[in-house]
Amino acid sequence: MLIAIRGATTVDNDVSQEIKVAVKNLLDEIWAKNSLHGKNVTAIIFSNTCDLHSYYPAKAAREAGYFSAPLFSAAEPDIYGALPKCIRVMILAESSEKPVHVYQGKAVSLRKDITAKFNVAIDGPAGSGKSTVASLLAEKLKVLHLDTGATYRACALACVRAGVDFKDEKGVKEALSRACISISYLGGAQHTYLDGEDVTAFLRTPEISMGASDVSVYQYVRNKMVDLQRAFAEKNSCVLDGRDIGTNVLPAAEFKFFLTASPKVRAERRMKENALKGIEQPFDEVLKEIQERDFQDKNRKFAPLKQAEDAILVDTDNLTVEEVLAVVEKYIQVKI
Repeated sequence: MLIAIRGATTVDNDVSQEIKVAVKNLLDEIWAKNSLHGKNVTAIIFSNTCDLHSYYPAKAAREAGYFSAPLFSAAEPDIYGALPKCIRVMILAESSEKPVHVYQGKAVSLRKDITAKFNVAIDGPAGSGKSTVASLLAEKLKVLHLDTGATYRACALACVRAGVDFKDEKGVKEALSRACISISYLGGAQHTYLDGEDVTAFLRTPEISMGASDVSVYQYVRNKMVDLQRAFAEKNSCVLDGRDIGTNVLPAAEFKFFLTASPKVRAERRMKENALKGIEQPFDEVLKEIQERDFQDKNRKFAPLKQAEDAILVDTDNLTVEEVLAVVEKYIQVKI
C-alpha cells in the first residue's frame, strides 16, 4: 500500500549549512520512525517558503545520502502569516504501517496534535483490562506504553530472590535499597530489568502478582517507583496504567481514565490470561485473589486505588477490548 509521510522543519538563517543539517535531521527521524529503506521509498517531494534561496532541500537530501528515490523541490508562493524559513517534505512509500509524521524546530507549531508531549493515565483494579487497553492505545497514538505494574512486580521479584517476606517492611526496604530496577524498549515492547537482568518473562506468576500488591503498600517502595515513572513520563509522550497514576503519579496528566468491571468478570478474564501462560487455577481461587487484592489496593494508607476526580469512568463489564479502546480514543481525539 502506498502511504504519504509528511514532515517539516525550520532554520534560523537562510544559509546552506543550516539547510543541509535541518534536512538531514528531518529525514533521519522520518526514516527511523517509519522503518524506511531505499526499496520501499517511491518519491521524496520538498517545498520551502519563499524566504529560503541559498540551497535546494532536494540537493541537501541527496548529499545526505537520500538518493534511492526521485527527489523534487519547489518554492512556495508568498503567503501572509506563513511560518518563516520552513521546509516541508512529503515522502511516498510502500508500507502496511500507519505513517508517522515528523515535525521539528518551530514547525512543531504546525501539528500540535502529534508533536506536543502528553501523558495518558489509565487506572483501575486488577483484571479491568487497563494494561491491554493501554498497550493498544499507545500503539494507536504512536507513543510508548509504560506498564507501571511491571515495575512493582520487579520489586516483588527482588524480594523473592533476596529471601525477604513480602510482609516484612524493613526487609523489603533493605532489599530494594540494593536493587536496581530499570526499563527499556526493544522493538516497541517494554522490557523490565532487575540488576541488569531482563526479568520480563518472570513477572506474571500469581506469586509475583500478589507480591507486587503486598510490597506496593509501603511508602518507600511507591516513592522509589513513582520517581522512576515520573522521570520517564517527563521525557516521553506515553500511556501509563496502574492504580494511582491519575491521583498520585501524574496528577496533571492531560488525559485520565478509570477502568472498572465486576470481580466475577475480572476473575474470568484473569483465568483466561493465566491459561494462555500455562497457569491453571480454580475459578474460586482466582476470584478470591482478585477480591483480596481489591481490598488491599483500596485500603492501603499511601496512594490507594481510587478514581481521580477528573478521570473518565469506563465500565468494561459488557465491552470488548476494541470497544473500550474506541471509547478512550474518542475522548482523546476530541481534545487533540
